[in-house]
Amino acid sequence: MSYHDKRFPNESESYRNARNELLQSEIDLRRQTEAVAALRRKLPNGGKLKEDYVFEEMDKDGNITQTKFSELFEQGKDTLIVYSFMFAPHNEKPCSSCSSIIDGINGMIRHVHQRVNMVIVAKNSLDKVKEWIDKKEWKNVRFLSSLHNTYNADYFGEDEKKNQWPNLNVFLKTNEGIFHFYATELLFAPADEGQNARHVDTIWPLWNLFDMTPEGRGTTWQPKHEYNGVK
Repeated sequence: MSYHDKRFPNESESYRNARNELLQSEIDLRRQTEAVAALRRKLPNGGKLKEDYVFEEMDKDGNITQTKFSELFEQGKDTLIVYSFMFAPHNEKPCSSCSSIIDGINGMIRHVHQRVNMVIVAKNSLDKVKEWIDKKEWKNVRFLSSLHNTYNADYFGEDEKKNQWPNLNVFLKTNEGIFHFYATELLFAPADEGQNARHVDTIWPLWNLFDMTPEGRGTTWQPKHEYNGVK
């Protein structure tokens, strides 16, 4: 079957046949992705927010302020995305994979904020978080400390042993209150042979880029905080 009439220089018939087979799979994947997104949008409201958590954050002058969860919704935007950043008080450095994710979010967050609210939550002191923010030059994302509340435990940003997890939660503000809408629950799903959790791939372009290469994403490489001394 011929899907289009475009041909690259010197490509063989065997390449085109294999590429057309792949193209059909890509078309099927796109349809499945859209179908999953449609199912997600149809979710009813989940549970009402357990409590109006109080977070700490640092203003532009370096002062520590307190912010309630309900105050994270800007006027006209009723959706809030909260990413749990793996950086526990006993950790010298945060999770390098989480840092890779925030590298990308920091670059695109101004686009995100045109439609929805988004914050990053870390269960660590603001001093340690701020030190890392400055080192990584994350000037656009909004970080909150959950060190003195139970948000991480309640919404699975940590386990019973206080190990931090990289979870993403979505909340919806309505006239009846604030409700939990969605979480990346693949993190908790039964093991799928040959797969890792990969529950936040859709917000992490790095792996999708690698998936388009002959080498693929591999099985051993992971993002690092720095490469050859360059952060």
